[in-house]
Amino acid sequence: MKIMNIKVTFWRALFVVIMLLGVYSACVRYFKGLGAVSNLSDQSPWGLWIGFDCLCGIMLAAGGFCICAAVYLFKIERLHSIVRPTVLTALLGYALFIVGLLVDLGRPWYIWHLTVYMNPHSAMFEVGWCVMLYTTVLLFEFSPNVLERLHLNWALKIVKGMMPVLIVAGVLLSTLHQSSLGSLYLIMHGKLHPFWYTPALPFFFFGTAIAAGLAMTIFESTQSAKAFGRHLELSVLVELGGALLVALWVNGLLRFLDYYHRDMLAKIIQPSYEAYFLWLEILLAFVIPITMLSFKKVRLSPNGLYLASLSAILGLVTNRLNVAITGLDTWSGHHYLPKWTELMITVSIIAFGFFLFAMAVKYLPIFEQGPATSQPVRAPQKIRAELPKPSHVAT
Repeated sequence: MKIMNIKVTFWRALFVVIMLLGVYSACVRYFKGLGAVSNLSDQSPWGLWIGFDCLCGIMLAAGGFCICAAVYLFKIERLHSIVRPTVLTALLGYALFIVGLLVDLGRPWYIWHLTVYMNPHSAMFEVGWCVMLYTTVLLFEFSPNVLERLHLNWALKIVKGMMPVLIVAGVLLSTLHQSSLGSLYLIMHGKLHPFWYTPALPFFFFGTAIAAGLAMTIFESTQSAKAFGRHLELSVLVELGGALLVALWVNGLLRFLDYYHRDMLAKIIQPSYEAYFLWLEILLAFVIPITMLSFKKVRLSPNGLYLASLSAILGLVTNRLNVAITGLDTWSGHHYLPKWTELMITVSIIAFGFFLFAMAVKYLPIFEQGPATSQPVRAPQKIRAELPKPSHVAT
């Protein structure tokens, strides 16, 4: 079916429906206030929009600084082919987080106060400035795609000359605000459940951001190959899968040591509302992906890498939601559940992010081969991917 030369498909129709519901929910929020569109309250002031749009959105966008640091600082040139799509994913993640923040803030038109009324002793102040500056850095890192498309070679030369400074600044800013997001919860002693409250929260937030960034890069690369009919560089994903395995092991062992030193291990195995969510988090974030990636056959399989990265993403998202929502339910005395309008704003932001990614790939040289061609879409397990073949020495 076509309307005005636009082919109508199920996914396009679903996208339109989601965006219409999102716009409606946003209108209700801005014209009638937060109470009319959400279940936020004095007991649960930080709900889905902070837990997912902010904490999870920034964590999942960490692939930008991870891959840029690997390529430009540690000179791992074989990862260069995924720099541009990873930077695009990071830029969209931060930009859409800002959109979600403008929905969550009670008076978003006062957000400029952050740049004038400064409180350098506040972790939120530091997060705000770092996010603002890092988003600017991502715009510069992404700009070569636009400059190449417009053939502005003189401007492209200037940006490339600035790239070493931009990369270092991006890594420093990311390190600061990824860890400081955990610092926001250090003041909640007695309110955040002991399963998730620990003085090591800033370190855990930074560590899980690295793991989530690697997992998201594998997920995004596989989905891009499937959606745009591109060749999947399995050798790159295999290397990322090995790095993800190490990152998950490090995070898992640090969590175990934290629970051990705080005498929490016995409490973890006791059934409770919070324990159920903790078990789900540990299962998805550590047990399943670590078990899968420990087998060489899985690490060499596009489908295996995809499923392991998906499990890690879901588990680490569960971790952030547990910190932001589940861990505070006991103190608040009730279980927070978002309204459908609250949920639709988040879903519409995610859907719009996918749309922007597709448009960028279509019109900008995001991939080294240029814009996607009209090749048939292939499932992850059917993508023809090649690994370097070992040479055989005759005996």
